[in-house]
Amino acid sequence: MDAPLLALTRPPSGGLPGRPPNEASAENMRQLIQLRWLAVAGQLVAILLAHFGLSVPLPLGPMLGVVALLALANLLFTATLRRHWIVPGELLLALLLDMTALTTQLYLSGGATNPFVSLYLLQVVLGAILLSPWMVWLLVAVTVAAYAFLADHHLPLRFPPTFWDYPADLSLIGQWVSFAMVATLLVLFITRISRNLRARDAYVAELGQRAAEEDGIVRMGLFASGAAHELGTPLSSLSVLVADWQRDLAFAGNPQLAEELADAQGELVRCKEIVSNILHSAGQARGEAMASVRVEALLDEIVDAWRSSHGAIPLDYRSERLDGATVAAEPALRQAIWSLLENAADASMDGIALSAEVAGDRLTIAVLDAGPGFSEAQLAKVGQLYQSSKGAGHGLGLFLASNVARRLGGTLEATNRPGGGAIVRLLLPLASSRTYGES
Repeated sequence: MDAPLLALTRPPSGGLPGRPPNEASAENMRQLIQLRWLAVAGQLVAILLAHFGLSVPLPLGPMLGVVALLALANLLFTATLRRHWIVPGELLLALLLDMTALTTQLYLSGGATNPFVSLYLLQVVLGAILLSPWMVWLLVAVTVAAYAFLADHHLPLRFPPTFWDYPADLSLIGQWVSFAMVATLLVLFITRISRNLRARDAYVAELGQRAAEEDGIVRMGLFASGAAHELGTPLSSLSVLVADWQRDLAFAGNPQLAEELADAQGELVRCKEIVSNILHSAGQARGEAMASVRVEALLDEIVDAWRSSHGAIPLDYRSERLDGATVAAEPALRQAIWSLLENAADASMDGIALSAEVAGDRLTIAVLDAGPGFSEAQLAKVGQLYQSSKGAGHGLGLFLASNVARRLGGTLEATNRPGGGAIVRLLLPLASSRTYGES
């Protein structure tokens, strides 16, 4: 956030890139409040200087009353301003208030002949940026009507012929001051408001990107569940055939063949378990409450399963300061960690490493390999769909792991190791810092 020009408004919360639309509108209102405080101070100084310093006769009572009412209204806007949202139409109401105050002051000091009549343009430009089209045109209509009213209805403004005893055209000097003031305020506030609107657009674009990724996950889930359903029948048929062969005396009498059939039967059972897990996961309600699980138990289970099925690839597992920490027990988290181990094994057949540690309220799970590492292009797109050096159709592991981490309130990071290889980290909040039921 920009530093407030006047330390009278509350800064918005957040440190995340981008800004939600409601919060962006609230920040725009804060900018208008700051601008109004400048208007209050500027009007007060201009009225007193013109009346007492330049000997320009002005109705001090009514004009100072308008300044006081404007300051009071600004205090009310400040007191009622929410941190992350504003009432619909509040920006239009604020600009109409400013225009009413300006019209009243101009009426009391020369109307359309007042050099500061160009301040109307500031209100119109702000409205064009902040308001919807119909509101902008309403503001334009009010401005045109106010200007037409001031052309024929106003109290006279009489400038003295001298400026501190020197002959000068005070009207021309006032026009120059007004032009400089409008130009400065436009640059100052339009720059800030435009930056705020760009942050809002970036936030909306990020939401769109995430929605597209979620749609891709849903489509992949539907495809996976459909494929799993179709695979159920042939796997059952193969399982029956293998069981028949195992009972056949011709096969049973060959020890080597019997051992191979036993291995085949074991792999078929594993395939059927994978298919069942896919169908079970696809049938779970997406908003179902998640329990929590101890990190040590989760990782020990994954490591044991990995070592039993990937005996040829050494896995170095280390955990530090876990102290009974728990995380969300979502089935997809197990699959995400497994996918990272699979990716690491593909890149480093000689061995991989898995580590876990807790720092504060965050858990870091790191998978290390000794492979060629990531290219610069891959690092720039880590976690995006189908970004892989293996070719088309690959790259799902990091994509799914990234989405699982994000859904659990965490992030995925990938870097290259100085000595060669890569590190992929899952940074997750502990279950104690979120709302999960205990298992």
